[in-house]
Amino acid sequence: MAKQDDKKNQIVADALASQKEREKGYREKALRMYPHVCGKCGRSFEGKRIQELTVHHRDHNHDNNPPDGSNWELLCIYCHEDEHARHSVADAYGGRNTEEESGGGDMDNKPFANLAALMQKKKNK
Repeated sequence: MAKQDDKKNQIVADALASQKEREKGYREKALRMYPHVCGKCGRSFEGKRIQELTVHHRDHNHDNNPPDGSNWELLCIYCHEDEHARHSVADAYGGRNTEEESGGGDMDNKPFANLAALMQKKKNK
């Protein structure tokens, strides 16, 4: 039993080490490509504070790392946490409803859909 636990622990340790190595590569690349500014709150990070800047995967897929960095944005640790918290809450309630993910804001609720007809009716009176 102890041998099996050791084997499982080693598998987990190897997976974590591999993940950290991958993160190191795309983090360094993102920090070279983008200005050291949080993409959400706009705060600037220099010197030792640069460690507070994280690489966020826009599609939330950490294996999607295109060489042009199009799936990344730099976020401070606070905005990054907020982004993932919002994502988790949306999943818990059965889906997300952001403009990016719904294809540019096509929602079922269109409060001004009939506005032109109403204005035309009022104009003709």
